[in-house]
Amino acid sequence: MHYRRREVEQVVREIGYDCDVLVIGGGIVGLSTAYAITRAAPGTRVTVLEKEPGPARHQTGRNSGVIHSGIYYRPGSLKARYAARGGAEMVKFCAEYGIAHAVTGKLIVATEKSELPRLHALVQRGRENGIAVRELGAAQIGEYEPEVRGLAAIHVATTGVCDFVGVARQLAEASGAEIRYGTEVTYIDRRPDLGVAVRTGDGTVVRARVLVNCAGLHCDEIARLAGDEPGMRIVPFRGEYYSLGRPSLVNGLVYPVPDPAFPFLGVHLTRGIDGDVHIGPNAVPALAREGYDWRTVRPRELGATLTWPGSWRIARRHWRYGGGELRRSVSKAAFAQAVRRLLPAVNPDDLVPAAAGVRAQAVLRDGTLVDDFLIREGARTVHVLNAPSPAATASLPIGREVGRRVLATLARA
Repeated sequence: MHYRRREVEQVVREIGYDCDVLVIGGGIVGLSTAYAITRAAPGTRVTVLEKEPGPARHQTGRNSGVIHSGIYYRPGSLKARYAARGGAEMVKFCAEYGIAHAVTGKLIVATEKSELPRLHALVQRGRENGIAVRELGAAQIGEYEPEVRGLAAIHVATTGVCDFVGVARQLAEASGAEIRYGTEVTYIDRRPDLGVAVRTGDGTVVRARVLVNCAGLHCDEIARLAGDEPGMRIVPFRGEYYSLGRPSLVNGLVYPVPDPAFPFLGVHLTRGIDGDVHIGPNAVPALAREGYDWRTVRPRELGATLTWPGSWRIARRHWRYGGGELRRSVSKAAFAQAVRRLLPAVNPDDLVPAAAGVRAQAVLRDGTLVDDFLIREGARTVHVLNAPSPAATASLPIGREVGRRVLATLARA
């Protein structure tokens, strides 16, 4: 045993590591992780592999650009803590680096009596999460949004919007990490005593002491490539958007009262930093991990979704909700009808098709939709396995938490 240990130690000394930490995924969470590591431990060599030709091409660059307040999330959860903290940090980061942003505030509007108890519950949740909210009667809604109608609302002043793609680019630059774009991971060889070797699509091998999986839509596949069973699967949901042809109808951000049984916030109105008003998203099953329209079908990925027991349990549990989402996907008139609950002046001609996004939603075998951020560790690996909205808002604290775990692993290696 002593001879074997000495042999292993000799091999470790002789290995030529290409970097200390290898991050898979060049979205905002992966780049924030690289940024956090190099700031906490200067001199740590970090390499980021991203299969796309640039950063933030999927979830980061295809959302509504909202800096969330944290009002929706269970008190004490990572989402609640990191969104509230991350939102303030994101505003500061954007201001420091001259990235377009605005703190606009938002309304959450109840349009039916059945929603009033849920609206009041949000007020209480906001207070538990340390978020200031103002309760509004029907007549007061017009102070913020003259064209919006509802029975009651709450105003959340700390919500804003920003250019998350610009944030991702700045994180990449400020991190000092080596960023390799157009580099897809095809094979991972992990040796707990030695480190991790990753082969890319062009046959290059990258050796690292620790691997970080921030692959978003493909994070469960990367975890299994590394030899770790994640206990969940990513089930992709496409969110479809329209732009409002008459943007003057909306001043800021307007949301419905969400259904707590489902992780999506419902169709809402967002005036972005470009001045356009985005409407959406709905939530329909995507036929590929990057299935941004109904024409994009990848049989292997679709098969993986359909063979995961949790997918069928979701369908049985939420078929009525899902049916409404599908109807709005195929019918602009139905989508406009949903919007008119908040904004009565809208008609189908006001809706201009816009780019869709896909949410990487982690689903457990029993059909549970993972509600919180999910970070798990393996030998020489840290996996970010559930980081949908509000992950962009919370990306700076998420990056620090992942970085903390990585540096602890490095210290033990």
